[in-house]
Amino acid sequence: MITNTEILLRLMAAAALGSLIGFERERLLWAAGIRTHMLVCVGSCLIMIVSAFGFADVLGQEHTVLDPSRVAAQVVSGIGFLGAGSILARGEIVKGLTTAASIWTVAAIGLAIGGGLYFAGIASTIVILIILAGVKPLEEAYRARNQTCQFRISAEQGALTLDELRRALDVRVSQIKRFVVERRNEDGSEDLLVLLNKVSSQDIADFKVKLNELSAIRTVDLVKRGTDSAAGGF
Repeated sequence: MITNTEILLRLMAAAALGSLIGFERERLLWAAGIRTHMLVCVGSCLIMIVSAFGFADVLGQEHTVLDPSRVAAQVVSGIGFLGAGSILARGEIVKGLTTAASIWTVAAIGLAIGGGLYFAGIASTIVILIILAGVKPLEEAYRARNQTCQFRISAEQGALTLDELRRALDVRVSQIKRFVVERRNEDGSEDLLVLLNKVSSQDIADFKVKLNELSAIRTVDLVKRGTDSAAGGF
């Protein structure tokens, strides 16, 4: 049977590891912060302790067959409601998935510490912190190079074709997601809507300059810009 000192040690270790991951989420001002992650980790740890050692007396009785691991197994599915509460959906943009995943992994850390697997719990905490804090700059750099932009262009009728646009901007055909003539005006001009993807912030600024240099172009307006994942919202 586990001692009271060991129980306290495991609960405190779970609280400490959960707080580290919770702090990373707290600094980004997410709803699930330090206290939420600590509570999830400690709660999971306690459930694991109960699951592993709470039925020792019952299991010692004759003709009694139980599976204590089923108690801990419910944490994996039951923690989902907390994760779902941290996810926000705005149109086609979903936020909070990383925080939901961190809550789920914190529950796993709590189970590991509750089971006495200190190395697994500590190692997992370090790996998770590297993923949350260390990989984020790489992710942001990738997204900065994979943006979308939408231009509304006024040009002389028939003067700006898809091929002419591609040559002027020096982009691939696959990067031009939309090229639509919205309206033809009585003054001999036409309004076009152009949607480009997989471009960087610098590319977007250069595109407007290059378009204005074309003699057939009258006006160029940047309508929208965003990450490539939000292209469907345009």
